[in-house]
Amino acid sequence: MTAPNQSSRWPFEKGLHDIGDHCYAYLQPNGSWGWSNAGLVVDGDEALLVDTLFDLPRTREMLASMRDAEPAACERIDTLVNTHSNGDHCNGNELVAGAEIIASTAAADEMARETPETMVQFKRAAPELGDLGEFFLQCFGPFEFEGITKTLPTTTFESDLTRQVGDKRVELIGVGPAHTAGDVLVFVPGNRTVFTGDILFVDGHPIIWAGPVGNWIDACRRIEAMDVETVVPGHGPITDKRGAAAMREYLSYITAEARSRFEAGMDAFEAARDIALDDYDAWVDAERIAVNVATLYREFSGDPGETPIAELFGRMAQIAKDRRRS
Repeated sequence: MTAPNQSSRWPFEKGLHDIGDHCYAYLQPNGSWGWSNAGLVVDGDEALLVDTLFDLPRTREMLASMRDAEPAACERIDTLVNTHSNGDHCNGNELVAGAEIIASTAAADEMARETPETMVQFKRAAPELGDLGEFFLQCFGPFEFEGITKTLPTTTFESDLTRQVGDKRVELIGVGPAHTAGDVLVFVPGNRTVFTGDILFVDGHPIIWAGPVGNWIDACRRIEAMDVETVVPGHGPITDKRGAAAMREYLSYITAEARSRFEAGMDAFEAARDIALDDYDAWVDAERIAVNVATLYREFSGDPGETPIAELFGRMAQIAKDRRRS
């Protein structure tokens, strides 16, 4: 197994990290559910923001730190890129209203269907939902979903798109569907830096909402082939190409393990509980194996249907409970 995080230049501490030449990463330990990263690319008085955060207070705090670091450029951010549709990467968009907000077409379509109000309703119902509600609050209890106005992209694209930030070229590279339907990498060649969104989780188990997993593995290979030295994941500490290799190896491993159990006739939940994750014991959120196997089983069978989200969270809650007991 490849060690995922060998880039010790930047400690995994909350806040804005200067990764050189007016390029920044904003990190939120411990990288678990909702604790996402973001990025900032600046040249002169122009700025491009990579993702907002899960709620408005945390996004405001992040934007304030960016204004302190780059006051000329961040008083009014020109461009925002959402790497995908999950709320922990776009719920704060309204605080950058007036910027050009860019996402892939598929991500924008998903964002239009996903509302913060759903999270509000789940949080209100959680005390009556037993283990499922307890698990949901463990994941999402710290976040404030009330009062968020969903703010959608103003510009969409199908595969690749290029933007300029001053003299810096920024390449938006569509690699979805993978984690979600419309994942995008944000590559800054001049800084030898790529912001991966949730194509990379470092020191954490990924979650395959969409698939196919082959696209995700290809996206990891694409990062490994880039001329980059700094890789900012969607969750977890700053890494390098080894972070992409570790994610690729994980995805390949669980695909092979799930395939053998699928062919043996195990159901998806039984298979998820049976797959050994000892090599990834230090990674957070091992319960996501339940979603990953369910998605892989749909891929293996060619079934376009989806397992209800409440059922998936119930499976994860059970695995998380089992692991606490072991």
